[in-house]
Amino acid sequence: MFWSRFWSGVCLMIIATLSFVFGTPILTPVLFVTSVIGYRELAKALEFSGKEVGNLCSIPELVGTIGILGLYVSLALIDLEIVERSASACILGVMVFLFTAEMLVYVLFFPKYHAQQIGFSVFSFFYAPIMLSFLELTRALEGGKYLVWLVLICSWGCDTCAYVVGKTMGKKRIFPVLSPKKSLEGCIGGILGTILLGILYGLLFAQEIGLSIPVLVVICGLGAVSSMIGDLAASAIKRNKNIKDYGKLIPGHGGVMDRLDSVIVVAPFVYSLITILR
Repeated sequence: MFWSRFWSGVCLMIIATLSFVFGTPILTPVLFVTSVIGYRELAKALEFSGKEVGNLCSIPELVGTIGILGLYVSLALIDLEIVERSASACILGVMVFLFTAEMLVYVLFFPKYHAQQIGFSVFSFFYAPIMLSFLELTRALEGGKYLVWLVLICSWGCDTCAYVVGKTMGKKRIFPVLSPKKSLEGCIGGILGTILLGILYGLLFAQEIGLSIPVLVVICGLGAVSSMIGDLAASAIKRNKNIKDYGKLIPGHGGVMDRLDSVIVVAPFVYSLITILR
């Protein structure tokens, strides 16, 4: 299991590096595919998936997938300056159209789908595709090639620091039902470790990222907290639905939602803090 997780982690880092360095030409397709897989995993977990359309998916799933395509095509056109629009306005517009389309499905096919299924389809669209799209928005910022790494520092960096500290020093269990292995010491270690990593990164690329050390401390500290929230929230859904993993795509990790649960929440959080505090 260790080596499966290790090599999977190496592959993910290679994909992340290529995506962050080259930007839209690689990042957008990667985020699109990742978002579709994450959305489908949530559809299965939250029980609004099906095989009505070509024996592949339910109608709410199809609408969500079309929405994901529209989202990333729009963001790519904006990033490449082919279309002059605000990325935030684009995301808001896609959300409104997606919500309206899912409500239309609810009305046209009533009573085939329950209100809960339609609600979960909208929730899942926001949870995976919309939240992940903030990686592209962060990459599009001035100095974004360097700033976008703060998302991984606050998510995967926090995970690693929390795991090491928790494994060596963890005693007080703070989520015994939801996540029995998580300890208070591990959480504190994750936050402090992330802040330290952020400071080191800031010292190495001070000119490129344009953020002061105090600002980096705030971003990394709060980003680490949001990372833990993302991890625990994804675990809570699995506990509610009595499933071990969201999928089996990534050896040693599970599905996209298992590996990117913290990244999904950290991405919009870090983007927001950068735009507010910069």
